[in-house]
Amino acid sequence: MNSDAHTGGHTARRRFGQNFLTAPGIVSRIVEAIQARPGESVVEIGPGLGALTQPLIERLGHLHVIEIDRDLIARLREKYNSGCLTIHEGDALKFDFGVLCAGENPSLRVVGNLPYNISTPLLFHLAGFASRLRDGHFMLQKEVVMRMVAAPGTVEYGRLSVMLQYHFQMERLFDVPPGAFHPAPKVTSSIVRMTPLPAGTYAAHDEARFARIVAAAFAQRRKTLRNTLRGFLDGIALEALGFDPSLRGERLSVADFVTIANAL
Repeated sequence: MNSDAHTGGHTARRRFGQNFLTAPGIVSRIVEAIQARPGESVVEIGPGLGALTQPLIERLGHLHVIEIDRDLIARLREKYNSGCLTIHEGDALKFDFGVLCAGENPSLRVVGNLPYNISTPLLFHLAGFASRLRDGHFMLQKEVVMRMVAAPGTVEYGRLSVMLQYHFQMERLFDVPPGAFHPAPKVTSSIVRMTPLPAGTYAAHDEARFARIVAAAFAQRRKTLRNTLRGFLDGIALEALGFDPSLRGERLSVADFVTIANAL
């Protein structure tokens, strides 16, 4: 089967990290995992050729999408009317998700097959809206998802793990093989569910300072806390807080990092 049959004549653009989902069985599993219901506020990041868009509209009645590729935007406008699809043209990294949040209760649901080249910064951007989100379902490179859900003391555990787990409960749902996409990526993907934690679960007094401490602790993974955090506090201060200065950052839980940040 040629590429036109897979993508309707659209050439995937490397600069946008485009790999289009084409496997109906995988699409069905993702849609079932999301469990979208009529009337819910849902936004899809990077709808691409609409593999998820169509079944989501069928379930919801109306869907928001964020797309940067003008050719794909034209296709979407040709296929759907504004009554069932609202297109936000632009970069998801700069999008204000708050404009789609209605009322005081967390309401917005976010889904998407996230481009590999912007997945990490996009997740950090979304974390800033965690208190307004109901949940998120994303497809990412499996290696990234393993880092997102990793527990302390594991090889995959790092800055991404801590910063996302500060805001969200993370759940890896299932893997997606390269053959489910066109063009096929060189890596396996995974579906992850991110559910915002209740307010105050982890209460860093200064979240910017918390983020700096986490970044410092993992900047040089092989070094101990005594060395990586010396710009914030010394070994004696760490011991006073109940931490062994000879440990590495990967041994600390999210709550441990919050404790250190709040002690400063």
